Amino acid sequence: MELRTLRYFVAVAEELHFGRAAARLHMSQPPLSRAVKQLEAEIGALLFARSPTGVTLTPVGTVLLDEARALLDHADRVRVRVSAAAGAATLTIGILGDGTDPGVSRLAAAYRRSHPGIDIRIRDTGLTDPTCGLRTGLVDVALTRAPFDETALTVRALRADPVGVVLRADDPLARRDGLRLAELSDRRWFQFPQGTDPVWQSYWNGGRPREGPVVRAVQECLHAVLWNGTVGLAPLGHDLPAELAMVPLIDMPPSRVVAAWNKGDTNPLIRSFIETATTAYRH
Repeated sequence: MELRTLRYFVAVAEELHFGRAAARLHMSQPPLSRAVKQLEAEIGALLFARSPTGVTLTPVGTVLLDEARALLDHADRVRVRVSAAAGAATLTIGILGDGTDPGVSRLAAAYRRSHPGIDIRIRDTGLTDPTCGLRTGLVDVALTRAPFDETALTVRALRADPVGVVLRADDPLARRDGLRLAELSDRRWFQFPQGTDPVWQSYWNGGRPREGPVVRAVQECLHAVLWNGTVGLAPLGHDLPAELAMVPLIDMPPSRVVAAWNKGDTNPLIRSFIETATTAYRH
């Protein structure tokens, strides 16, 4: 039995409802149900009596709940003692983009639960360095967006988001249901400062050189659209001021949310972070 599966079981046993337990665990209900059914198959007995209003523990489930709580408490004590013996462990995470992304929220909650003794440090970065300081040693791992130059880095894809064009709400194109990049060829686009990763710059400029104001942060992009009528690009689903509108780009490849770290870095905290991130962004 895996500790993670036992944590799932305890959540359902305490909530007596799969939906509430899934919300508490920051995951969707189907994988939680599958995990509990797999646990029942391994044990060879039902743990819950299911009904339309929720679930109740079977006698076997009641015994397992007591044992699971004791085992999880012991595992937490082991983790704390080992961390203390190893000294204060720190993981510095670079984050580029929207901190309100639900994937980030699920990841933060899950990582806090599984690594309560780790000192997490966050470095919020602008748009000029998609690696969030990895190459200069400022962070251990980056939660960012691809594409960018991946030389000497390891990159794990977490999610792909469609991209739209950000326009002023009074722009005639803002009323369209979709646009192609060619329809924006005569518009001014935002630019990143000289020296910015060329792969990154090319993606956000739709694959060709553009003219327009230089920006360094998301808010500067939005203001460039608002004040100058500049074309901006952003993943669909971002909240925008009422003065701005977003139209899906039909022929723009999606923006990939990724985790990245320096190739060859064997820090076990990075490995566990990547595993947790992969699960958090899957739901």
